[in-house]
Amino acid sequence: MLNQVTKKKFRIGLIANRSHQDAKDSALVQLIRGAQHAIAFLEPEFVVVGRTLDAMVGHGLLDICKNIERFPYGRDGGLMKLVSRVVDSDPARAVDAVIYLIDPVDPSSIFPEAVALKRQCVIHKKPFLATLASAREWLELEAHSRGAQCDMSLQKSFQLQHESIALIAHDAMKQKMLLLAEKHFSLLDQFAHRYATGTTGGLLNALAQKIKGEEAGRNWVKPYLSGPLGGDAQLAELVLDRDIRRILFLEDPHVARQHEADIQLLERAARTVTDFSQVISEVDGADHWLTCLEQRVAQN
Repeated sequence: MLNQVTKKKFRIGLIANRSHQDAKDSALVQLIRGAQHAIAFLEPEFVVVGRTLDAMVGHGLLDICKNIERFPYGRDGGLMKLVSRVVDSDPARAVDAVIYLIDPVDPSSIFPEAVALKRQCVIHKKPFLATLASAREWLELEAHSRGAQCDMSLQKSFQLQHESIALIAHDAMKQKMLLLAEKHFSLLDQFAHRYATGTTGGLLNALAQKIKGEEAGRNWVKPYLSGPLGGDAQLAELVLDRDIRRILFLEDPHVARQHEADIQLLERAARTVTDFSQVISEVDGADHWLTCLEQRVAQN
């Protein structure tokens, strides 16, 4: 485990839709106040889009987030500039992760620059954290993996024997899902329930049978319908009912998908319960996340 001296200083893009900014208990406020221990430990630089920074100032949050680069308002290209910083090759300019607290009914969340922001994060292997839950957990795991003490307020969410996870992969990513599941099988096996769509569920159960034996691994994952036939919608209902907190959804960003609306439905469900659910979409980031999650769970 790395100590505080050797920790990497992150640059984090930060933006929140308007409904997640203004109230005293908004998702933005809950994130920064709730994660202040991790923020103080990591000492990241935040690259903040205009109005979000105005809200931070209004809520008195700059005492916690002390390193700030201001970007223009969204209407003046701030979100477009943030996309550029995701792909920038200069470490002094590039962001290492993006926190975009998305209100699923805010029309700006489907503007081209918002869609491009997520896509480029997946392509360039950088975390895209679109819910309060995902941002809180990412900051906690990164801080803990570098030697910080555990945030005890999050302890319940790391009791995997009471938690569920969804495991989904596009066709080109199914083999990578199997490799991830095999590498982190002991961790995934701790979850109370595992869910998947279509073919991915069958492949994961076959893997579990190889590892645990034919009978013990037969129903390791509960498979739902394939995505195009409505499996994503079935899982979205479980997310909305707060039965699934973590969704590992390995996306192939390079192909057109006829059932794009179904994919967006599952992400929208997680964003609707922003304080509870999260989606991890990129394979290298998922590997790192599972490694850090295993370290954090061991502290429970």
